[in-house]
Amino acid sequence: MSIDRKTTRRRIHARIRKKLSGSAERPRLAVHFSNRNICVQVIDDTKGVTLASVNTTEENLPSKASVETATAAGKLIAERAKAASISAVVFDRGGHIYHGKVKALADAAREAGLQF
Repeated sequence: MSIDRKTTRRRIHARIRKKLSGSAERPRLAVHFSNRNICVQVIDDTKGVTLASVNTTEENLPSKASVETATAAGKLIAERAKAASISAVVFDRGGHIYHGKVKALADAAREAGLQF
């Protein structure tokens, strides 16, 4: 029986989500990558509310899941989080390996002022 990449990523994401949760003081910065788009959300899990979000389907971001787009999304989510008076978050990489797009997004968000 072979296990595909999607199943493996979902299993890893479930293991990560057991251990981390966003609160009002430190919401969760969740990332999702599809083949074409990147979606980033700042979520308060105690209330079940999205506090800030960025999606590459917006007009000012290119609709392409690349390292450059991830960097732009990281900067934009940090700006929107600061506008919502959020300075510290918990990073949820969504089961993806911390490499490439995930690392670029996280580094850009850190450079723009988010702490995690």
